[in-house]
Formats: sequence, structure tokens, C-alpha cells
Amino acid sequence: MNAIYVLWVRQLKRYVRSRARIVASLGQPMLFLLALGFGFGPIFRRAGQGSYIQFLAPGVIAMTILFAAIFSGIELIWDRQFGFLKETLIAPVPRIAIMLGRTLGGATVAFVQGLIVLVICLIAGFRFHGIAAVPAAFAFMILIAFMFTALGTGIASVMSDFQGFQLVMNFLVMPIFFLSGALFPLSNLPKILDVLASIDPLSYGVDGMRGSLIGLAHFGMTVDIAVLLIVTAIFLSAGTYLFSRIQL
Repeated sequence: MNAIYVLWVRQLKRYVRSRARIVASLGQPMLFLLALGFGFGPIFRRAGQGSYIQFLAPGVIAMTILFAAIFSGIELIWDRQFGFLKETLIAPVPRIAIMLGRTLGGATVAFVQGLIVLVICLIAGFRFHGIAAVPAAFAFMILIAFMFTALGTGIASVMSDFQGFQLVMNFLVMPIFFLSGALFPLSNLPKILDVLASIDPLSYGVDGMRGSLIGLAHFGMTVDIAVLLIVTAIFLSAGTYLFSRIQL
């Protein structure tokens, strides 16, 4: 437990010290929220769908958590190249504890960034259905953070350079985001898109947050939470296995 706590705190300190990273991580969500939210707002309203800001905000929050969580794997490659990972692995600590500590730290950072974007969404005009919606939304944010932090750590465990990791992540992250329904409703989609959205784990995170915050859920809250719990457990197990096989 002590190793998990130490690695968790280290991740948080690294994030707090990186002011440039904090500012940069907010640029893309703000661009999506302001440019798309206000740009497509009139079209969305004329289509009878209501406020696009209301619809888009949960997707932008989920996007922020996705990017922050999955790219936390870069820190594992960084630590490997500069020797810190070797020092950590030779310590008399189970590798599963190291994996859990890193995952907890990365997920916490992603969750905090999601909270910051939530505040920005509120400033931009987003309103959720009462304070009772917040705990459920936080639960979905935490699950998204843990799920994709574990995925990012697992992928980084089998890669040794930044370029390869970024290449894989770009081919993986963008389809996950754009097929999740973060930017468009999942109802009445073409069959192929409907199938792809249904196998995208982020779809259930976005849907759960949207259902919690504005009462608009496509799959249903029970299905959302069940799928997220199962996929998170799978990614954590796979990430732990891959991390345990790291060769330095």
C-alpha cells in the first residue's frame, strides 16, 4: 500500500509542477466546446435537438479524461529511458503495486482535468439537472479515467520509444473519441456506425455522463455502468500482466 501511495503522490506532484501541460491540456477541449458548441448550436437547435452546448459538454469532458488518461503511458516510457523505472522495479515491491500506483496517479490527474473542463463548461452555459446528478457523473468520470489509464499503461509497457507510442495512440484515440457519440447523437445512425459505436467503450462513458447530467441516455444507465466496470477490469488485468513482463 505504501508503494501505491508513493507512486500516486509522485504522479500528482509531476502534474502540478507542469504548468505548461495543464494549460495545453485545456486547449483542445475549449476549442471543441466553443467552436463546435456555438458554431453548430443554431443547426442543432433547428433540428429540434435543443441546446448543443448541453449535449456537447459531457462529450468534451469525457474527451479530456480520455486524452489525459491514455497519454499518461508516455510517462512510463519517459521513466524507462531515464532510469527511474529500473530503480522502481528493483525495489522489493510487487509489480502489481507499482502498476496500481501509476494507474491511480494517472487516473487522478485525468479526473482533475475533467473537473477543470466541467467548470469551463458551466461558465460557457452548460447546466446539469440538479446537484444530485453530480455524484453519478463523477463515478462515470472516474471509471473512464481508470479504464484508459490502464490501457495506456499496458500499451506503453510493450513499447520503448515515444514515436511508436504516439503513433499507436493517434490511430487508437481518435477513432475511440469520434465514434463515442461525444459530438453527435447515437440514435438513427447507419448500421456500420451503430455497430462501431456499440463496441467503443467510451460510448458508454459519454452516455452515462450525459444521462447523469442532462437525463439523456441512449443505452441506459445500468448498461453503461455494467459495461464500464467490465471493460475497466479487463484493461486493468491486461495492463497489469503486460507491466509485469517489462524487460529492462
